[in-house]
Amino acid sequence: MDSYDGSGAARGNGAAGPEPEQREKDSSDAGQEPEPGPLGGMAGLSLPYQIVAALALSVIGLIACVQLAMVFLHVAPSNTLTKRHGEAVDEWVYPEFEQNWKLFAPNPLQQNIAVHVRAEIAGRDGVRTTRWMSLSAEDSKAIRSNPLPSHVNQNELRRGWDFYLNSHDNENRPNGLRGELSERYIRRIVMLRLGEHDYGGPVRRIQVRSETRSVPAPPWSNEKISTEPSYRVLPWWTVTDADLPANAGEADK
Repeated sequence: MDSYDGSGAARGNGAAGPEPEQREKDSSDAGQEPEPGPLGGMAGLSLPYQIVAALALSVIGLIACVQLAMVFLHVAPSNTLTKRHGEAVDEWVYPEFEQNWKLFAPNPLQQNIAVHVRAEIAGRDGVRTTRWMSLSAEDSKAIRSNPLPSHVNQNELRRGWDFYLNSHDNENRPNGLRGELSERYIRRIVMLRLGEHDYGGPVRRIQVRSETRSVPAPPWSNEKISTEPSYRVLPWWTVTDADLPANAGEADK
């Protein structure tokens, strides 16, 4: 016969079973569903905050759709919409979202364009003119053998020069406010680059030119292409305080 101690636990072959109170608790818990956890995301917000979040997401989505539509119209071939709303598209795109490519026109560059500058220096021996310096060659030198070239070296001068050409006529006359803006942009780039060199005196005037050479035909082609350079020489510009990098921010105020 099994004997029991004072706590009611069985000895010998029997095992101690759960107490009556514990069995009742387990049986009552078995029929209950687990309590749901806290809601995440927008569902966890109160109704006013859900409305505000939904409106904010709607505005962001609308702006994203407008941005995609404007950029598409900017790079798309001429059509009825661009003819009728071209000004609105340009006002949205320029200058922050300008694209330098067109749909259905995969025309690679067939020319090498280098930007040169020379300066008039007011030195102790009087005014002298420096030799032509290739700003494009300096950028190319900084890019070669550099696994992570700077965006400035890759695109600043090239895009700035394209900006100038697209906003001036063949006589170097600006065709609107963007023309004056592009001219100031080129002057500041030039003065920023010249500031890296010591010419023994302040720069009084600068002159910029471009050298264009056609890319030679490949060896397997019978096409004859002249690689002689052609130059576009801009007039001399007098340097002002607005052209100096240190005063550029104050000049716009």
